[in-house]
Amino acid sequence: MMDMQTVSLSRIVEELVPEMVPFLTEQELQLSIVLRDGLAELHPEDAVEIVHQSIYELQKQVMLH
Repeated sequence: MMDMQTVSLSRIVEELVPEMVPFLTEQELQLSIVLRDGLAELHPEDAVEIVHQSIYELQKQVMLH
C-alpha cells in the first residue's frame, strides 16, 4: 500500500542532506513535494535527486514566464 505524503522541500533537505540548505533559495525550500512512499522511505541520494529535479522544474517555470 502506498503512503502518499506531501512535505516541504526544506523538511526533506533538513532531515536527509542538511548540508545543502545554504545552497537553496527560500522559494526552493518552500516547494511542496509529494512523496509516493512517505518521508520515512527516503534516502539521502533520493533527497539529492528531489532537490535537483525541483530546481530544474523551478528554472523551467521561470524561463516560460
